Amino acid sequence: MRQDRLGLLIGEGPRFSRRRLLVGVGAAGTLAALGWAGASAISANRPLALVYRGPAACSGCAEAVAALLGSAPAGFHTEYCGPDEKRQISRSTLSEAAVYAQPGGGNVNPAWRRMRDYAEEIRGFVHDGGHYLGFCLGGYLAADNPGFGLINAKVGQYISTDGASVDSTDDVVIAVRWRGRVRHMYFQDGPTFALRSGAPGTVLATYDTGAAAAVVTTFGAGRVGLVGPHPEADRSWYADAGLSNPDGIRFDLGHDLVESTTDGTGLHSAS
Repeated sequence: MRQDRLGLLIGEGPRFSRRRLLVGVGAAGTLAALGWAGASAISANRPLALVYRGPAACSGCAEAVAALLGSAPAGFHTEYCGPDEKRQISRSTLSEAAVYAQPGGGNVNPAWRRMRDYAEEIRGFVHDGGHYLGFCLGGYLAADNPGFGLINAKVGQYISTDGASVDSTDDVVIAVRWRGRVRHMYFQDGPTFALRSGAPGTVLATYDTGAAAAVVTTFGAGRVGLVGPHPEADRSWYADAGLSNPDGIRFDLGHDLVESTTDGTGLHSAS
């Protein structure tokens, strides 16, 4: 079972074993055939997406987000950053990237204690024109008190919403309305986003209560894309949780979130 909990209401939970991800095997073979020089040349021509991997993310979540970004139409070159990674989270590291992604993880308060030392760098990166992608816990952390303060919105807990179809922190498949069409997504205690009046933004998806499940907004010169459910969930997530998705295992919703955040199109203002 995966844990992406609000933490203000629930205590810190157990760690999870790392998932075995099969995505990217073909790409790895191609790079091996080209050799490191060829791999570096390909990477140099692709925008860099940095994905946080560390104690504030659950095991396997960073890898799933990296796989989603790598398969997106923009063809991002992905690298991990974090306290135990070759790339640290710093102003200079972020200056090389087009995207910084914060995956799902544990509870908000413990995660924030691990991330708050990087808040100034991440805020500066987005404010100066970078892109932030937040998945579940990464969406909670986009708020303030606690959080990076990247979104002019109230960020809440879907399972605490009146009329919510799910009232537990168990892993489930839920129905959302994504760009007006009903789709099913992997979900585990994800957030809702209520953009404040006048805040620029687009609601990509809503829960059955009408609360926003995925939004794109701005912070300074940058853009912020947030989602409560998990569009990056691969086949292993469903298998490990004993779940199935009636739509099949598809990544088009995640790609839509990525493209909507990074393509630079205009956003309307919330009423």
